[in-house]
Amino acid sequence: MGNANVTEPIQAFVSSAHVFASAVSDVLERRLLGETAGGRLTFSQLKLLKLVSLTDGHTIGDVAAFSGVSNAAASQAVDKLVRCMLLRRTEGEADRRASQLSLTTPGREALAAYETARDQKLQEIFGECSPEQLRVTSELLDRLSANIVDHTAKPEEICLQCGIYFREKCLLREYVQRTCFYQRHKARKVAEPASSR
Repeated sequence: MGNANVTEPIQAFVSSAHVFASAVSDVLERRLLGETAGGRLTFSQLKLLKLVSLTDGHTIGDVAAFSGVSNAAASQAVDKLVRCMLLRRTEGEADRRASQLSLTTPGREALAAYETARDQKLQEIFGECSPEQLRVTSELLDRLSANIVDHTAKPEEICLQCGIYFREKCLLREYVQRTCFYQRHKARKVAEPASSR
């Protein structure tokens, strides 16, 4: 009976978290993307544009690792955005397989339009919450997410793909010492000799 008293609020919290995540994903993000991009972009394509905007010089392998898909699927995703003239793909100087990806002007405009609409909507939705309430809730969710990840066999290999919400200071990285896609990419770029860039 004592266990039921503990389990019920935990299940209620997880249920609320799941409903919140679905509301953010399905109601907020995808609906806003439809309004701003007019059906030209899927959310996974938007994430790819955001990835390229944050860090440059990606290979198809980088895109595959970030998206959690095969190299072939990543190449198809990139090609589609190139055909839509939202992404530019050029061959690397030293290695033709190492494509350099960059946003085109329409790609930057599509991303900016979505982010502007999203930020305005978030202000409307969360305007009644204090910064302190949001900070405390954010820390709680990060801590719980880290605990969930930490109970897997190899937590350091799991990326929760923050995607368009990338934060320089990620509590998950600190809690489970996982290697973030963005951090690995930054470290690799710093380690590359200037002549190979």
